Amino acid sequence: MRVTTLPIALAAGLLLTGVIAAAPRAAKPTAADQLLLSPDAKVGDETFGDLTALWWQWADRMPIPPYLDPDGRLCGYDQGGDVWFLAGTDGTFNANRTCVVPAKRHILVPIINMRYSDTRQHNGKTLALPCKVLQEGAAVNNDRLGSAIVMIDGTPVSDVSRYRIRSNGCFPLVAGDKDSPSTASDGYWLLIKPLPLGRHTLTIGANYAADETGYGRMVQNFEYVLHVGGRTDEL
Repeated sequence: MRVTTLPIALAAGLLLTGVIAAAPRAAKPTAADQLLLSPDAKVGDETFGDLTALWWQWADRMPIPPYLDPDGRLCGYDQGGDVWFLAGTDGTFNANRTCVVPAKRHILVPIINMRYSDTRQHNGKTLALPCKVLQEGAAVNNDRLGSAIVMIDGTPVSDVSRYRIRSNGCFPLVAGDKDSPSTASDGYWLLIKPLPLGRHTLTIGANYAADETGYGRMVQNFEYVLHVGGRTDEL
């Protein structure tokens, strides 16, 4: 029996002279906090956890992984429904992206996140490991968040750590494919309410501190300029 482990992590971060520093927790909610849905929120019939699974299925079916997007040119691909998906990076570069987002869309974006799909081959058949095992694998790095910073229009989110979201159990990585590996998702996410029309900035920084206990330290950096409701030259 051969075990094939396929841990894949996506993260995003703001690189500050090589060091990620945690933003201080604000005594009162900030303007950025007011733009976020809570971890127990739903959009339509989809829970926050459901949406993270849909995000991974979206990322997997893209012809080019959205976390490799250099400048936002892929941000409109295969988008639909009430929630617009944004991506981090694969950890090998810092991204500055521009994206036009339709009005009245929620926005789902990872702060730092991971999925775990682990399959075994036996007599030519693929057997998925129990969901609990996959969930434990996806949790390893997320149990060891180093720090995180999120800025929306220059204002910090006061407590990023409260936005840890796990998928609701496990899900097929390829939607509707019974032979697709069972997958668990875990990480830190933002679910942003529909933004006012115009230009907005979203800057995210985070790192894992897993070392030998997980899948290594990960530091990633990205920023989006979002044009909500159509492109604008507003600065």
